Amino acid sequence: MEKYPWYEIVDSEESLLQGDFINSCPLVIPPAAIDSAKVSADVIEYDVVIMSQSCDLEQRKIALVLVCPVWPLSKFEEKNSFFESRRGKEALRQGNVLGYHLLNKCETNGFKTGYLVVDFRSVYSVPFDFLLNLATKKGRRLRSQAFARFFMRVGLPVDIPSFN
Repeated sequence: MEKYPWYEIVDSEESLLQGDFINSCPLVIPPAAIDSAKVSADVIEYDVVIMSQSCDLEQRKIALVLVCPVWPLSKFEEKNSFFESRRGKEALRQGNVLGYHLLNKCETNGFKTGYLVVDFRSVYSVPFDFLLNLATKKGRRLRSQAFARFFMRVGLPVDIPSFN
């Protein structure tokens, strides 16, 4: 058993929280310009992780949920060959690649993933009720409190001088 587990499995009835993964989430991409009352849009599907704060989700204080795409490391390497190298993977692991975050493999209770890369450079909002219905239909899902703990620290200041 892992000393510090990265993931847990949650049932579909559980509240959505920061760090929940939703696979094959449809995202509506509006056109560059809207000229009439009738609008056409593209729909893409990504595996996503929820970025919105858990307290806002639990108390239903938001109408739109912030999500970011999650890529298997193997697909991420296809997009940029630098990450095929040991040096590229190490840069990801150490958190030295702005806009991306590497997550550990998951091998727990029937869920199995390789390494995953969160793409902070692509951010989408999804209506809360839509995402809740989608998550409920999909059944059990992964949740990463390790990821949520990392993300909660992102907004903290880093320019505080050291104590001497």
